[in-house]
Amino acid sequence: MERSLVLVKPDGVQRGLVGEVITRLERRGLLLAGAKFMQVSRELAEEHYAIHKGKAFYEGLIAYITSAPVMAMVWEGPSAVAAIRQTMGATRPLEAAPGTVRHDFALEVGRNLTHASDSPENGEKEVALWFKKEELVSWERATDKWIFEI
Repeated sequence: MERSLVLVKPDGVQRGLVGEVITRLERRGLLLAGAKFMQVSRELAEEHYAIHKGKAFYEGLIAYITSAPVMAMVWEGPSAVAAIRQTMGATRPLEAAPGTVRHDFALEVGRNLTHASDSPENGEKEVALWFKKEELVSWERATDKWIFEI
């Protein structure tokens, strides 16, 4: 089972889309393993976006992610990373497929509503950065056998 970090970023929270994101991931069949509504510290933002340090958009990105609360979540399932990214849509909303979160609710890359891990390896790293082990719950749904080929 893969795990992925999913953030409903400040624009998604401000627009009341947290429930929409959760609903789409639950309906997709993914399993919620952890969630917390939080204000992102500059330190956490800098660590999360370290790969972009030195780029022209870096300071704006840090200011944006720390500007209002986010809903941070951990979702899991077979091929969770790919399934979540497909559900969210392309990073650039105008390139996102119809029916994805970004296609349906976003217009600009700087306000694209969500973050999702881009690989299983980054999923593990990001989950560990944003969540303590004791904040995650491993559990089984009664419906898992109807969703997963176990």
